[in-house]
Amino acid sequence: MRPMILFNQVNKWYGEYQALTDLSAEIKTGEVVVVCGPSGSGKSTLIRTVNRLEPIEQGQILFDGIDIHGSSTRLNSLRTRIGFVFQNFNLFPHVSVLENIMMSPVKVLGVKTAEARKQAGELLDRVGLAHKAHAYPAQLSGGQQQRVAIARALAMKPPVMLFDEPTSALDPEMVGEVLNVMRGLAQDGMTMMCVTHEMNFARDVADTIWFMDQGQILEKATPEAFFSAPRHPRAQRFLSDLRAH
Repeated sequence: MRPMILFNQVNKWYGEYQALTDLSAEIKTGEVVVVCGPSGSGKSTLIRTVNRLEPIEQGQILFDGIDIHGSSTRLNSLRTRIGFVFQNFNLFPHVSVLENIMMSPVKVLGVKTAEARKQAGELLDRVGLAHKAHAYPAQLSGGQQQRVAIARALAMKPPVMLFDEPTSALDPEMVGEVLNVMRGLAQDGMTMMCVTHEMNFARDVADTIWFMDQGQILEKATPEAFFSAPRHPRAQRFLSDLRAH
């Protein structure tokens, strides 16, 4: 079975600075991969190459067999199949929560309004926010806005969800409510790639941990192996620094 996402010898530069170096890895259907590592290690750059928010200079990234950076690839149709949840929730401020979720299925997929409304209601229920359907983003807490952003991404029924530090802009007491929604998705078998600093979440939910530093994946391991006996010296240092905090 081909992997859902395949990175093959990926290289990425910003001017003179090499952000990703000969990076190869794959994510299988239904797998939850958590990418961790120190700040500036290339984690967010890597996840943003998957839906072409960041171009690459060399190598290949395949999504479900499609060459993401290929010249003939239709970017918009590709992006409809890759759910992306950002640090900052990126909701449309001038429409209600329900309309935020309905907008893309109606405009992009041509879903009928009544059907989109019903589905949006179900998704809000799933993220625990059915009672906020008619609120506006500004009336919600950060944790609630991020849960709406997840529901909005799910409305496109993507086969894969990418999370780029989804809790880093949140107050500590709101982090758990977002991670619980992500936990539920993982349990439902969603293919997920998550860049996060939340190591308890990584330990509980990931199938595989990728440890990155200086634009390379230095270790790929199960959470058990990674947290109990990391092999790479830099991973050992990263974990001992975390424990010291």
